[in-house]
This record gives sequence, structure tokens and C-alpha cells, in this order.
Amino acid sequence: MKKESKLATFLSRSWSRDSAILLLRLWLGSMMMYHGWGKVFGNIEGFAKAVDELGFPMPEFFAWAAALSEFGGGILLVFGLFTRPAAFLVAFTMFVAAFVHHLDDPFGKKEMAITYLVIAIALMIAGPGKTALDRILFGRSSSH
Repeated sequence: MKKESKLATFLSRSWSRDSAILLLRLWLGSMMMYHGWGKVFGNIEGFAKAVDELGFPMPEFFAWAAALSEFGGGILLVFGLFTRPAAFLVAFTMFVAAFVHHLDDPFGKKEMAITYLVIAIALMIAGPGKTALDRILFGRSSSH
């Protein structure tokens, strides 16, 4: 039998997968908090106007929904609390950003929203990992 390589052993360890999930959660969560901050605590009226221009009904409602999805969802992701629902909200918001707001823009304008969308989907699939409040409070881990 062939001996497993050190890299394969390293990559197969549970802690390395959970460290990767933690890194993704922290990055996406902090970026969502950053992007949501200016909307929630800044110019929600301007954001609501942009939402209205996209043709959404009830633009104030949808502006607040997107802003809170970004900011609140970001906080939840950082702490690993309600990770999958938070990642879903972020994914939905980033889908709208990429494929509605930036529909006619070149790829370079969509790239960041698509990247955040892909990370959010990966977190929905992988779950919160072991270093998450979900696991501490509810016994959920990356395998649940």
C-alpha cells in the first residue's frame, strides 16, 4: 500500500477543514458587515432610491431587508450563529446585487458580488464548522 502524503494527511484532518470554514465565515461576515454598515447607519434613503430604480415594489422595505441581511447576516456569520440561514440571506442579497443591480455591467462590476455569493453558498453547504456558536449552543457542526 502507498503511504499517504503529508499534504493529503494535513488536508484530511478535521481541524484543517474547520479552519478553512472559519476563515471563510470571518472574511465573508466582516465584508458583509462593512458593506451593510453604510446602509444601516448611513444613507438608507439613498440605497432605497437605488432599490426603487431597480423596479422593486416597497423599496424602503427591500432596502432595509438587504442592508440588514448584509450587516446582521455578517455578524451572525462571524460568530457562527444561525450560519446556514445567515449565509442564505447573504447569498440571496448577493445574487440580486450581481444579477439584478449589476445586470448590464461588465463582469468586473459583478465579480465581487458573485465571489461573496459563492462563499455564502459554500457556507450553506459546509455548515458552521466546529468553531461556531451554532455548535456550542445547538450541537451543530460542519457535519450537520
